[in-house]
Amino acid sequence: MVQKRAMKVYLAGPDVFLPDPLGIAERKRAICAAHGLTGIFPVDAHPQHPEEAELPRWLWIYRRNEAHMRDADAVIANLTPFRGPSADAGTIYEVGFMRALGKKVLGYSNVAADFVPRTLGFLGDAARRDAAGRWRDAAEMAVEDFGLADNLMIDGGIGEAGGVLVRREVPQAERWTDLVGFETCVRMLAAR
Repeated sequence: MVQKRAMKVYLAGPDVFLPDPLGIAERKRAICAAHGLTGIFPVDAHPQHPEEAELPRWLWIYRRNEAHMRDADAVIANLTPFRGPSADAGTIYEVGFMRALGKKVLGYSNVAADFVPRTLGFLGDAARRDAAGRWRDAAEMAVEDFGLADNLMIDGGIGEAGGVLVRREVPQAERWTDLVGFETCVRMLAAR
């Protein structure tokens, strides 16, 4: 009998910036393994991409992470707002990259509020309504208002990939360590 290979899941998100990124990586990998999946964290070594001294470190990291994504069957992205009202820019790139590769895409956010109230909170007094009732910033640029978790391209890409974006409100102190939304995504992916 042929042994089926465990689905490989790229674990995208700003978790790599946490004080203990390897701790969260181990927790996520353990959740994946409990459901028959293999979690790949961005800082994991890649066999075809050993560290290259002649490359700038940032370029080597980019190439390694892209290789991990190409090897993966799916991505679960931590889309919790990072340093502003939106998700981490690098994570968004990874979601789009995986979508373009035709891979399974799922995401979670430990902030349940829609994009608009988060953006308005970020803009503060610079936000105002125009004559048509649309929100504008200080540069008169419209604030995207579709009742989504983030920019429409993020929600749309995940939805069109057949994925889901799980949103939960988590206390600020646990925002980067609570993995209930992550595990929900893992369970959904494992059930497919």
